[in-house]
Amino acid sequence: MAQSALPKPTACLALADGSVFYGVGFGATGQTTAELCFNTAMTGYQEIMTDPSYAGQVITFTFPHIGNVGVNPDDDETADPVASGMVVKWDPTAPSNWRATEHLQEWLARRGRIAIGGVDTRRLTRAIRQQGAPHVALAHDPEGRFDLEALVAAARGFAGLEGMDLAKEVTCAQSYRWDEMRWAWPEGYAPQTAAKHKVVAIDYGAKRNILRCLASAGCDVTVLPATASSEEVLAHQPDGLFLSNGPGDPAATGSYAVPMIRDVLDKTDIPVFGICLGHQMLALALGAKTVKMNHGHHGANHPVKDMETGKVEITSMNHGFAVDAQTLPEGIVETHRSLFDGSNCGIRMTERPVYSVQHHPEASPGPQDSFYLFERFAEAMSTRKS
Repeated sequence: MAQSALPKPTACLALADGSVFYGVGFGATGQTTAELCFNTAMTGYQEIMTDPSYAGQVITFTFPHIGNVGVNPDDDETADPVASGMVVKWDPTAPSNWRATEHLQEWLARRGRIAIGGVDTRRLTRAIRQQGAPHVALAHDPEGRFDLEALVAAARGFAGLEGMDLAKEVTCAQSYRWDEMRWAWPEGYAPQTAAKHKVVAIDYGAKRNILRCLASAGCDVTVLPATASSEEVLAHQPDGLFLSNGPGDPAATGSYAVPMIRDVLDKTDIPVFGICLGHQMLALALGAKTVKMNHGHHGANHPVKDMETGKVEITSMNHGFAVDAQTLPEGIVETHRSLFDGSNCGIRMTERPVYSVQHHPEASPGPQDSFYLFERFAEAMSTRKS
């Protein structure tokens, strides 16, 4: 048991192995169960909490200063927080940023997300690295009343992310157009008024900043739900197909996504670009396999090597599954590889402009080393049209 010296804990994190971490609760009250992961990013906690790729997960932030810049409506990656909860070292302080419109604690409470502070996040992170991403139950009760046996049982009863199709839960309900570009001083988010390419983006849990990057690269973007058919995609007569990031087990989402991608590849030669879950969907469609990782990659400082140029890019990542590079079929090459553990981070077809990466090249906030991938996608569409 890991217990802090607090006089009266108001939150409790119970792991499936029976370990219990006490702390101070903030945000919403109640209880939730999820997979526990850790994120090493030093900035962007609001974007992380609203990233649909974190569905079904409670996030441990290894950086202690969480909440110090507050929150604002411009930085949400989707309409509501998607992560189940957060774990932090220190209680959030008052915001000290000119863009802040609300305290993190108030924002979490209003959005129904539970958080716990005062936790030894180093110890918790070591446990995740050594044992793999555990199943947990997180509870917040201002009166400090916790049924530990019930919490541990709830953690053990969590089904886990393997075999779980979460893309259907976070995708858009209907199609829509997107023309907002990346934030720039002093205009903020300006609209794209001179788009050169028509792109259909499949929403497996798309982040707004990824769509903004497509618009900034000259794309007129139409977003379709995760379950869209190849007929629906091709009815828009797109110049390119984009496959977005998203949560859950790629093999489960692939039951309906893979046939669509294969059919599009069979019927047209348009460029295809995938990110994160979209990378995994493309790999499955091309004949490769995916595997569950021990604790995944979550952070904004991951070194990735471009195997074709030899350059190393610092990237932002968020994934618990990976493409097994050993299963790539003939005609598909590995283009990027993690320098942390050697896992696959990118593939492409040798004969066609079809490619994908595991990391998030928009990295908002974060490193911009990989933004060229959006420009490469636009160039491929221009080349095809010319």
